[in-house]
Amino acid sequence: MFKLSLLSSSSLHLLSLSKKLALPNFTRKIFCSISTTMSINFQPHAFAGNPLRSKTPKPSDPFSPTQAYETLKTQLLDNPHLLSSSPSFKVLPFRKGRPLASTSVGIGDSTLNWHLGWISLADCKGFLANSGVQLSGDSLVYLGSRPEEDVVYWAIDVSKEDSVVPELGSKQLCFVELRTLMVATDWADARAMGELAIAGHARALLEWHSMSLFCGHCGEKTVPKEAGRRKQCSSELCKKRVYPRVDPVVIMLVIDRENDRALLSRQFRFVPRMWSCLAGFIEPGESLEEAVKRETWEETGIEVEEVVYHSSQPWPVGPSSMPCQLMVGFFAYAKSLEINVDKEELEDAQWHSREDVKRALTFAEYKKAQKTAAEKVDQMCKGVEKGQNFSADFNVESGELAPMFIPGPFAIAHHLISSWVYQDASDTVGARPKQPCGSTSNL
Repeated sequence: MFKLSLLSSSSLHLLSLSKKLALPNFTRKIFCSISTTMSINFQPHAFAGNPLRSKTPKPSDPFSPTQAYETLKTQLLDNPHLLSSSPSFKVLPFRKGRPLASTSVGIGDSTLNWHLGWISLADCKGFLANSGVQLSGDSLVYLGSRPEEDVVYWAIDVSKEDSVVPELGSKQLCFVELRTLMVATDWADARAMGELAIAGHARALLEWHSMSLFCGHCGEKTVPKEAGRRKQCSSELCKKRVYPRVDPVVIMLVIDRENDRALLSRQFRFVPRMWSCLAGFIEPGESLEEAVKRETWEETGIEVEEVVYHSSQPWPVGPSSMPCQLMVGFFAYAKSLEINVDKEELEDAQWHSREDVKRALTFAEYKKAQKTAAEKVDQMCKGVEKGQNFSADFNVESGELAPMFIPGPFAIAHHLISSWVYQDASDTVGARPKQPCGSTSNL
C-alpha cells in the first residue's frame, strides 16, 4: 500500500499554482483540501473491493457466466459425461436478505473471525430436496469466479424453505444480518473485507431479482438471463431487457470558510449521541454537484459553493426497496453559516469544531463494537442469539459515555470526517495531525 500522506503531481501543481496566483486565504484552503482528497485511500471501503472476477475475456471461457451456467445445468442433471476438469461450484444461501455465515477462532489467539457459509452445489441440491424443492439453474445467481482456484460462485435465496434453517444450524451455520457482519468485520483484515464485499454484491442482486418479477412495460413475468445477471420479459411481443438498478446517493461533509468546523447532522432514526454527514438521493437530470448543493440547502438552509469529490462506496444494507445504493462522497464548502433545519428530514444539525470531532474519533471504541458483533455472530451460529445495540457502545476511556460519536470505519461518513480531521491520512483514526497547508515535509 502506498504511503497515504504522499501527494500526487497534480496536487503539488495546485499548491504551487495557489501560491503563484496569490489567491485569497479561503481559496487557498480549498486548493489544499483538493490536494488532500487527491491522495485517495488505497484500501477499499466496506462492500468495495470484491475479489471475485465477474467477467472473462471470452464468452467461451468455462468461468464466464454463460458457460458456467451451461455447466451448472449439466451438473444439476447429474450428467455422467461431465468433464472432470469443469470448474467446481460453491453456493451462498440467503434468507430474508441475510447471508449464511459461520465463525472460527484465529490460530494462535482467541480472535473470533466470521466466514461466509459457502456450501457445495450437491449439498445445496440436497438441502432443498429435503424441503421438497427441486433446484433449478434459474434459482441461482452468478457472482463471479476465481479461476486460479477453479471455482465459480453462486447465490440463492432460500427464504421460502424453512426446513433448511435447522439443517444448516446443525452444522453451526446461521443466517446473519449483513449489517451485523459489517460491524463484526475487522477493517484491517483483507479476507474479511473481501467476503463482506461478496455478500453485499450478492444481497443486492438477489433483492433486485425479488423486486423485478414482472415487466414494468407490459406486466408479464420476467425470466433470468445470463446466469441471473439480467432479466427479460417473457412476452414474445415485448422481450424488454431489465438490468440491475443502481440508486446513487450523495453524502457530503460541509466545511466552513475557515476550514475549522464541519456541519454534522442527526436523523430521527439515529441512536443517541451519533452524528454524521448530510446525505440525499440524486434526482433525475441532476449532476452530483447539484445534488450536494440542493440537499445541503433543503435540509439545513446552508448554501455551498465548491464541491470536491472524495470517494464512493456500495451500500447494500439499506432498505430492500433500494438494494443497490451507491454512496458518492464529497467535501462541500459553505457560503453561509446560519442553520435552518428541515425538521421533516433531520432531528438536528450543528457546526462542530475540528477538536470536538477529533475527540469523538479518538474516544469511540470501534474495535470494541467490532469484537462485540463478532461474538454475537458466534453465539448465533451456536444457536444462542443475544440482543445488542452495537452503535450505543461507544464510550470514552474513563468509562463514561462519549458526548458524541460518528459512524464506524465501515461507513464512508467516517472516512469523510476523519480525512478532514487528519488531512494527511484518509482512514486512520489515530493518525497524526495534518501538516500545514503547502508543507512538503512528507514528500
